[in-house]
Amino acid sequence: MNLRFPALCAVFLLAACAPKRIPGTELQDTDDTRAILGVMERYRSALEARDPKAIQALVSPKFRDDGGTEDVADDLTAENLGAHMQALFQKVQNPKVEINVRRVEIREDDEVAYAIYYWNASWRMPGLNARPQQDSELEQMVFQKVDDEWKIVSGI
Repeated sequence: MNLRFPALCAVFLLAACAPKRIPGTELQDTDDTRAILGVMERYRSALEARDPKAIQALVSPKFRDDGGTEDVADDLTAENLGAHMQALFQKVQNPKVEINVRRVEIREDDEVAYAIYYWNASWRMPGLNARPQQDSELEQMVFQKVDDEWKIVSGI
């Protein structure tokens, strides 16, 4: 008996049941995943455009970021983010940012999502150093649905 036909049918059946992925990624292709990727792309574009108002529009009213320190004096909130970014952008020239999203996890029960991403950035700060600066890191950005729209809660 020829076993190729049943084996081929099984392969096609398994392939048809596999979750749909966003082309070029391992991310599930859902409306929420695409919306989160859209927010991250707008954030990246706003950084390169040095546009604090565009960044401010992407964050949740509950936004909070401790900047990796225990000192609450340097914490960013939805209220002080715009002024902080404006001051930073006055010092920075020619920022270039790449964001590579590795994983998006969405918790349907409380409309919270987590994106693990790797960013690579370069910029110039003539007042600090004549040479171009660069940095890269693996990060997590947290999102929350606000009025049916994904907003950043932390991780910028």
